[in-house]
Amino acid sequence: MFEYAGALHIHSVYSDGSGEVEQIARFAGESELDFMILTDHNTLRALHEGFEKWYGNTLLLVGCEINDKENKNHYLAFGINETLSTRLPAKEYVKKVKDLGGIGFLAHPLEKRSSMKEHPAYPWTEWDTDDFTGLEIWNHMSEWMEGLTEQNKYNYFVHPLKSIFAPSADTLKLWDELNLKRKVVGIGGVDAHAHKINVLGFFEMEVFPYKVLFKSIRTHILLNEKLKNSSEPADILNSKKEIYNAIGSGRCFVSNFYHGDAKGFNFTAEEGPTIYYMGDSVKLNPGLRLSVKVPSGQAKISLIRNGVKIHETEGSSLNFDIKNDGIYRAEVFINQNAWIFSNHIRIEL
Repeated sequence: MFEYAGALHIHSVYSDGSGEVEQIARFAGESELDFMILTDHNTLRALHEGFEKWYGNTLLLVGCEINDKENKNHYLAFGINETLSTRLPAKEYVKKVKDLGGIGFLAHPLEKRSSMKEHPAYPWTEWDTDDFTGLEIWNHMSEWMEGLTEQNKYNYFVHPLKSIFAPSADTLKLWDELNLKRKVVGIGGVDAHAHKINVLGFFEMEVFPYKVLFKSIRTHILLNEKLKNSSEPADILNSKKEIYNAIGSGRCFVSNFYHGDAKGFNFTAEEGPTIYYMGDSVKLNPGLRLSVKVPSGQAKISLIRNGVKIHETEGSSLNFDIKNDGIYRAEVFINQNAWIFSNHIRIEL
């Protein structure tokens, strides 16, 4: 498999971000991202103006973040070519994205932040739909805002990468519960804006520059073929389809780059010579085994079944003989810090 790491959920000057698109792409390249997905609010202007292409070794793709007329129910839509009306109820634009052949993810679905009145929480409230592809299980800015207090705000502003710790337990619980019914893919997002604020009335300061957030939450994908770095429109389109197919099928995992480069992580189900990957469904047969491999020898690896931890080990690998059906995923902590969260492998009777 070929592995690529990307940053998702990014805003530019086309909505409420401060960076020009090409500037953001350059920062992504300097951070050694293989791809990034721009998601400005309710616009695909960057797509229609031709910014979706390779910038050095980084492929920039353009999606959008949709919301309803009350600025609630934020939805990350990938793979669509037209914007949708904010007057539509959430479940209608979720279905519309699916009908258009796109994939979509509930952004910061259980957000609870309350530290700044001018920046309220935007949780997902429209649960009367099953048409979404997945949800954002880890959002850098949401976690940062939820943890911000008057007492720690200085350290939080100065050390934004040290100020996030793990996906919320409620979000992981929700994710597991949804997967008991059907496949619901988990992704990670940085929610980058690079807001600029005036400090003491004397100078302007950029809060959380893109290049800083590009060193935090990443979504890694696994592909059967290597992406072709080419300016040809057909090659760009094919790379785009491959990336979205991997994300949409759940052949991906989420990591926090700040605690180490997670490239090389693998979570598989193995039956003799046959290997199944994250996002796959597998029949329960004798000899079926789960395998976890991490690019570090000092990690704590946990195996989660149906939302409950069933096995844990220290080291660089875990092997587990499967006796029961269920939805299985892996979590990895390094130096007591949350590092890697896999998507599920479904074991069926």
